[in-house]
Amino acid sequence: MDAIDRQILAELQRDGRQTLTELAERVRLSVSPCHRRVRALEQAGVITGYHARIAPAALGLTFEALVFVTMREATRTSIETFETAVALIPNVLLAQRLFGDPDYLLRVVTRDLSDYQRLYDEELSGLPGVQRVSSTLVMRSVVEDAPLPL
Repeated sequence: MDAIDRQILAELQRDGRQTLTELAERVRLSVSPCHRRVRALEQAGVITGYHARIAPAALGLTFEALVFVTMREATRTSIETFETAVALIPNVLLAQRLFGDPDYLLRVVTRDLSDYQRLYDEELSGLPGVQRVSSTLVMRSVVEDAPLPL
């Protein structure tokens, strides 16, 4: 990956909807070489997709919590079962396996506190292999979806 590839990535992180012509102009290439580079970055798995960022509040999702999960045991089966189950919960926006205690960090959004309580009681605390679930409420997001440093 050279400096031009990094410029392309920076531009696409800034605006993934720009046309190939606009991108080529911004990185000072003609359209064909720019297109080849973008396609190569996609095929190499550097660019993993394009998506729209949607404001959670616009969908009524105004409550956010960070949930810490400690597992009863860390066997391959219990981990795979838990990860499969947590991936099926639409309110879980992020699930990360951690070193140390706790075992997982989840980022969860709901409509309000009562909706979160229902999710916590009915789904999160009942996930397979879970020993303990604790959470902290998000006051506000300061940095979100920041571009990767290039």
